Amino acid sequence: MIELAKVNKYFFKDTAREVHALRDIDLVIDSGEYGVITGPSGCGKTTLLNAIGALDAIDSGSIRIDGTETSGLDETARAKLRLERIGFVFQAYNLVPVLNVRENIGFIMKLRGFSPDAIEARVAEVAKMLEIGDKLDAMPTNLSGGQQQRVAVARAVAAKPKLILADEPTANLDSKNSEHLMAMMKQLNEVEKITILFSSHDDYVVDQARRIIKLVDGTVVR
Repeated sequence: MIELAKVNKYFFKDTAREVHALRDIDLVIDSGEYGVITGPSGCGKTTLLNAIGALDAIDSGSIRIDGTETSGLDETARAKLRLERIGFVFQAYNLVPVLNVRENIGFIMKLRGFSPDAIEARVAEVAKMLEIGDKLDAMPTNLSGGQQQRVAVARAVAAKPKLILADEPTANLDSKNSEHLMAMMKQLNEVEKITILFSSHDDYVVDQARRIIKLVDGTVVR
């Protein structure tokens, strides 16, 4: 599902200083895996996740997602890849504030051209699975943090992507909601057969993963 070979990424803080954010990353993640990228703050977790998700370009190396080489794609092709194959769960939720829960969950499906009936049925299905079926008419501002994160997860899985990337999904949640969210994510992995990759420094998230990828200073050390 994911293949990285000698991936490097640099950031320039000013004209004189260069940050080597990812250093010769080699990584293979098979379809159906449930893994986490972990390590200390600033080690490159989010940068690596963004590179895998074709949100950020890399400076050298190769990234293949589901057989497609992404590092040479233009932005239009990268956007198409993200839309059709990858679901994203962001730390800040990134829900559309003017849309209700039903519309937020179905948003990616609508962009992909699913029929209204298909969207309605799938929204109801994932909302029930994530225990937000009674919130479909609510606006994001009227939801708790845990509920907003579940809506974000529902939106990510609704269009049945092959891969879900989740950046620090429990960062804004208390321990109870973190445990609930991770149980649901594991269920989605097992039932929907979706490959799921987190970035996290949360010990609970790390303990739940079946594969742990540890970064230090942009390098895979374990």
